[in-house]
Amino acid sequence: MNAVLIALLVLPLLGAALTLAPVFGREPAAADRRALRLNTVVTGAVLLLTVALAAGFDHDEPARMQATTDVSWIPALNVRLHLGVDGVSLPLIVLTALLTFLCALYSEKRLPGGDARGEAADGRRPSAKAFVGLFLLLEVGMLATFAVLDLLLFFLAFEIVLIPMYFLIARWGSGAKAPAANRFILYTLLGSAVMLLGFLLIGSKAGTFDMQALAAAHGNGLSHTTQVIAALAIMVGLAVKAPAWPLHSWLPDAHTAAPTVGSVLLAGVLLKMGTYGLVRVLLPVVPDGTATLAPYLGAFAAVGIVYGSLACLALARPGARGDLKRLIAYSSVGHMGFVLLGIASLTPVGVNGALFANIAHGLITGLLFFLVGALKDRYGTADLDTLSGATGAALYGRAPRIGALLAFAAVASLGLPGLAGFWGELLAMFGAFDPADGLSRPAFVTYMVLAGLGTLLTAAYLLIVVKRVCMGDPKQPAPVDQVADLRPYEAVSWTPLAALTLLAGLWPALLLGLSDPAVKHLLGGG
Repeated sequence: MNAVLIALLVLPLLGAALTLAPVFGREPAAADRRALRLNTVVTGAVLLLTVALAAGFDHDEPARMQATTDVSWIPALNVRLHLGVDGVSLPLIVLTALLTFLCALYSEKRLPGGDARGEAADGRRPSAKAFVGLFLLLEVGMLATFAVLDLLLFFLAFEIVLIPMYFLIARWGSGAKAPAANRFILYTLLGSAVMLLGFLLIGSKAGTFDMQALAAAHGNGLSHTTQVIAALAIMVGLAVKAPAWPLHSWLPDAHTAAPTVGSVLLAGVLLKMGTYGLVRVLLPVVPDGTATLAPYLGAFAAVGIVYGSLACLALARPGARGDLKRLIAYSSVGHMGFVLLGIASLTPVGVNGALFANIAHGLITGLLFFLVGALKDRYGTADLDTLSGATGAALYGRAPRIGALLAFAAVASLGLPGLAGFWGELLAMFGAFDPADGLSRPAFVTYMVLAGLGTLLTAAYLLIVVKRVCMGDPKQPAPVDQVADLRPYEAVSWTPLAALTLLAGLWPALLLGLSDPAVKHLLGGG
């Protein structure tokens, strides 16, 4: 199985390198088709390898690191090529491979930066080879982040994703794409630099960067002051990527400007890299420092939940000229607040809820951004005021299948029982209700109450969005013209996300059975 894990990383890297070779022909349209087909084939092969990895995973011992590779890489710095998966990282690797394949499949029919025929608005054909090369390089970085077990390799994988995503926004985005891409990379680079300082402090004091060895030591050999300083630096760096309030301001602009597949991967995977790092690094490596900072992380999480919901309510009201992509971006601030609150509780229940909410958010928000991208393609805008009324979307009458999917994704996002969004938020609030020993229970109960208020506000703005976009303006006559409903390639790209959202909601043990033993292992000094 370790060969399978290595192949997961090598295959998209080889695919990205292949886009630099003159093997696609000279005729532009044919070359673009071959490049996009390569993207689908490579990401599909990676998905199959991921399924094989999950099938070969020993589900009786999810706390044990499996499919491991551990060889010396840079002896002078004591850096090792250490790879492995456990019950925490395996679901995220599967989610990453699934979303990248669905995005590649979608892009084969709808290349970002062009219309349905692949033609750009300015008459120039977007470079499919460049897009595929960056896309596959992005997949390498995302998968490696969840597979590496060395702090410096984790930092390297964390950084690999920045350049491809920057160009996906700056070249294939829309609107104010250059400022949005610049803000994205400046924020995340600064956060990564601060995180690296924390890694270097831990490595210099502990004498190793190996994450398994550091987790087994569980803070032994690191003074309380060292742990607090390292935890603060790492927490700030990861909070930028999460994103946690108030370090979130790059996110709405990036989502608004990004192409559809960029938004799907940004919300579905890149945000999870920050919260995964909190669980993988902070909880087992610097437990005392994390416990000292946990109340502050919980407070920022609770504020972020309410803030994100209020921002969405402001964008959803009539006359606000709110952009639907921007609204979903702000909703991610609130949803990831539940993830941070669960982690801050330092309890198995809360951390399991955080990991479940990670996967649920990736599925649901990925589906939402696909749907909004389809609306923007059909109507030329994601403005809510334009998408409501007689001249707007009125999806139930004009495109009922898309309207039904949008309503499904919205109720899943607001946490309807029986769908994936419910369990993560519920368990995160349970964790806050009874936090770990040493944490202030009154403070965390207050955070839980604020989170509960956030769930009500979330339901309010999502139902407003469904009412306005799917039903239209009741004061205006019903539209009689039709727009293109669900296209075959859209159905193929979106149906797995809807099906998995339902499956995770009805069978939460599928994920919790993997994560619970691994979480207890990490919290107990794994």
